[in-house]
Amino acid sequence: MSILEGEGVTKHFGGLAAVSHVDFCVDEGEVVGLIGPNGAGKTTLFNLISGALVPKEGAISFNGRDITGLKPHKICKMGVARTFQSVRVFPHMPVLENVVLGSLFGLPDSMSAADAAAEVPRLLEFVGLSGMRGTPAQDLELANQKRLELSRALATRPQLLLLDELMAGLNPTEVAEAMELVTRIRDQGITVFMIEHVMKAIMSICDRILVLNHGEKIAEGTPQEIATSRTVIEVYLGE
Repeated sequence: MSILEGEGVTKHFGGLAAVSHVDFCVDEGEVVGLIGPNGAGKTTLFNLISGALVPKEGAISFNGRDITGLKPHKICKMGVARTFQSVRVFPHMPVLENVVLGSLFGLPDSMSAADAAAEVPRLLEFVGLSGMRGTPAQDLELANQKRLELSRALATRPQLLLLDELMAGLNPTEVAEAMELVTRIRDQGITVFMIEHVMKAIMSICDRILVLNHGEKIAEGTPQEIATSRTVIEVYLGE
């Protein structure tokens, strides 16, 4: 069953089609990768899904409900959370308080603020930050800032998690740890749609992969199908 669908999604910046008539779907429980060269339109598509941008044409639905053009906070409340290509944390706030904000934002009507905040230590343990609760976010290394942003997104209790280059800038050990973390997130019943340039990660943990180039979807399939696609090989390596 599809949790996220897009039909004919299009966004222009001036005369440039950043995303052009893209159809996509993500099934519940999947890990789906989104790849393509720099400037292919990947982050723009995430911005359209999360409400940061409004499509010029097309429609996007989540759990069968039209979310096209809704404000980001409304889409997040419905169950879509995201991380960003450039990490966004509250730098002067401690790790714990960063995640508490996400927990309070995702607060169900049936849960008190105290109960919501009580979930935060479990999340910090889950992402590997339990020993850094009082550390200002700005003092964390990049890998841990990414873990912090991820835990804050998880604190909103999403059904769908959009990950924008979670593994960019990480060393091989950190990449392996991030891959394991994404798998554990999926095992908790959260669907994952991820942009990534680390091909080892994409090929290892994704069920399906979509490929964008110049704003258009040029391929879709299993990791094996994408790895052997002549079209995809030409886009990345040339003729």
